Amino acid sequence: MAAGRRPGAGNSKKKGPSVGTGGHGRRRLEGKGPTPKAEDRPYHKAHKMKKAAERRNAARPKGAADRGPAKTHNRRGPGKTEDLVTGRNSVLESLRSGIPAKTLFIATRMEVDDRIRETLKLCAEANVPVLEATKPELDRLTEDAVHQGVVLQVPPYEYEDADDLLESVMGQWQDRAQGEDGRPPLVVALDGITDPRNLGAIIRSVSAFAGDAVILPERRSTGVTATAWKTSAGAAARVPVGKATNLNRAVEKAKANGYFVVGLDGGGDVDLPGLKLATEPLLVVVGSEGKGLSRLITENCDQIVSIPIDSAMESLNASMAVGITLYEIARRRAG
Repeated sequence: MAAGRRPGAGNSKKKGPSVGTGGHGRRRLEGKGPTPKAEDRPYHKAHKMKKAAERRNAARPKGAADRGPAKTHNRRGPGKTEDLVTGRNSVLESLRSGIPAKTLFIATRMEVDDRIRETLKLCAEANVPVLEATKPELDRLTEDAVHQGVVLQVPPYEYEDADDLLESVMGQWQDRAQGEDGRPPLVVALDGITDPRNLGAIIRSVSAFAGDAVILPERRSTGVTATAWKTSAGAAARVPVGKATNLNRAVEKAKANGYFVVGLDGGGDVDLPGLKLATEPLLVVVGSEGKGLSRLITENCDQIVSIPIDSAMESLNASMAVGITLYEIARRRAG
């Protein structure tokens, strides 16, 4: 026997395909090809998000920019007339703040903890209906947001007309005949504030310092969403919010009705402690932290007011600036 040969080995080759080749010619295996992308697999979450984005884009008016996938579940798209608060902590905090809830959806057979118990108790006290739903149903309702088995449905906020609201506040002051309760009107208008948490904090400051109302522009502005409601800690139930189709025109009309308009800006000509207009009917306008006040609003202000701070490198966000300003106005009015 030749060296190196195992017993029984021969030189003849076995006909047909060998093990592991997958076959040859017509008998070869085709294979499944490369693995599809996540967004092309119907069972994958990325595929569901892609389809949801396509539905939103198809419903957009022609020429509108593609904003891509939505990043928040507190939104109002086609067919979405309510805001949604999701997650055990967020739902509980919203109910504690007195948010005007419409319905609580809770997953079937979910594990109940102290947060769920308090949530159910608050819903019972506020007569909020509680409905059970399966996890897939909650996934579809929230468009696959993280909900932890709890979803709170909030009806849309009912805004007042900005011009009517400003006129009403002024009329109420005039009817009081400037007697002992003759505190002049104090309204805050927001120029380009897009963060609902800033809006909620501003509404809370307006309530804390005896303000009368908040005015928002129709476009390029956040609204009173569930997030704003929660941040306001219930103040949104006490402070009316109006919407203006054109904020600049609303400012002009306010001036014609007797308001003095002051804008908050870092480069103002008056420091806040020297605001002599504090005891007059005031419309305080604040812009976004990044862009500040728009040019037309700036031109229509009676004064541009700055809050003195120690460092030129620092800045205050909109809600903090409004809180400080309203405190100073309230202090001067009380003195």
